[in-house]
Amino acid sequence: MASKTWYITGASRGFGKVWATAALKRGDRVAATARDVASLRELVAQFHDAVLPLALDVTDRATSFAAIAEAHRHFGRLDVVINNAGYGHFGFVEELSEAEARAQIEVNLFGALWTTQAAIPLLRAQGGGHLLQVSSIGGVAAFPSLGIYHASKWALEGLTEALSAEVAMFGIRTTLIEPGGYATDWGGSSAHHSTPMSAYQPIRDAMMARLAGVVQPGAEATVPAILAVVDAEKPPQRLLLGSFAQDMALRVVDQRMEDWRAWGSVSRSADGS
Repeated sequence: MASKTWYITGASRGFGKVWATAALKRGDRVAATARDVASLRELVAQFHDAVLPLALDVTDRATSFAAIAEAHRHFGRLDVVINNAGYGHFGFVEELSEAEARAQIEVNLFGALWTTQAAIPLLRAQGGGHLLQVSSIGGVAAFPSLGIYHASKWALEGLTEALSAEVAMFGIRTTLIEPGGYATDWGGSSAHHSTPMSAYQPIRDAMMARLAGVVQPGAEATVPAILAVVDAEKPPQRLLLGSFAQDMALRVVDQRMEDWRAWGSVSRSADGS
């Protein structure tokens, strides 16, 4: 199989670093972005010229366009573009400040949008490519204390589903990656938190009790699935990662189907005839 050129946002840690490393180990090339380019030194030291480190704040639209253009000029083409940069914000809906809500949407939604917009004309001109949007099981299901995070991922899912229909004729494929829980720093050092209100403490306590003792797989466990998707002739529009995500998504869809069917006659009565 011919080697591929990847462009990965948020490549300094977590999924981004793991996937970049996997791609490089098999002989692919990677344009790796991070807010602090110094955080990419380990990748560069290990893989040398196969890595193009790029400083990028994904919320800056002009910089996003410049970075992906530089990657394309440097390597000559881009085969796989992964919008991975993002973070989780923990806060019950009532607890969210305006600044916190806007910051979450700016990074998780608009950050992905700017890179996507920058990539499309380049992929169209070269006759195709593959856009992977890192969503979450939180783009399918929702849990207390993550409302604004869910809002950002549900928006990304809708945006990408529309995009898929828009760019298919150019040979551009899209896949939403929907991971479950993994042992990354998503819920640790990279997470943001609202100031807690005591009214919600019982729910917080119940959630912590349910999570106690849960062992999550490392991000490395996702590598075979990601490589299978980027190498697939017909990749899926959505890919759940992990048994938790798979089981949760099926339960959510079943519940929605149950509601839609149970209330089908009421829905149809809204036709007005």
